Amino acid sequence: MALLQTPAADPQFAAPDFSLKNIDGKMMSLKDVRGEKGTLIMFICNHCPYVKAVIERLVNDAVVLNAAGIGCAAIMPNDTDAYPADSFENMKKFAREHHFSFPYLIDETQAVAKAYGAVCTPDLFGFNAEGLLQYRGRVDSAGPKEAAPDTERELLNAMLQVAETGYSQIKQIPSMGCSIKWKS
Repeated sequence: MALLQTPAADPQFAAPDFSLKNIDGKMMSLKDVRGEKGTLIMFICNHCPYVKAVIERLVNDAVVLNAAGIGCAAIMPNDTDAYPADSFENMKKFAREHHFSFPYLIDETQAVAKAYGAVCTPDLFGFNAEGLLQYRGRVDSAGPKEAAPDTERELLNAMLQVAETGYSQIKQIPSMGCSIKWKS
């Protein structure tokens, strides 16, 4: 698995729409997951050690963000034939084990990951209410390590700022993780 880092946020990048299947079997679009004050789209998967290291913090942050008017959704973009640990059934199990409060969508064609320019898991896209990208960085300063009391909660702070002002002034440090497993 190749370790990659996300590029910097482009504030002119607008959230692409999508229609993807949620783990409950229902189709969902960007409109369905959008929050009144912004939206967080998280490209994650079940097997990546970088995702596993931050998933509890990500789930907890999503609860706080949702209460602040930020809609959240996770998208699993990997090739499930090559990586069966990321299968739709395993997505359901992963979401249940980690108490997801947000949709977990499968990008079977990988067209959505390509439209967003996602490169790794986790790859986090924080948009304001107008759908413009304000944050593309890591979850927090702990990275793949266990969070300490002094861990800076970069994603949470940035998106709370977006909910309040529509913009983020938080310094953005790239997220790093496993490369997306593209179909050949």
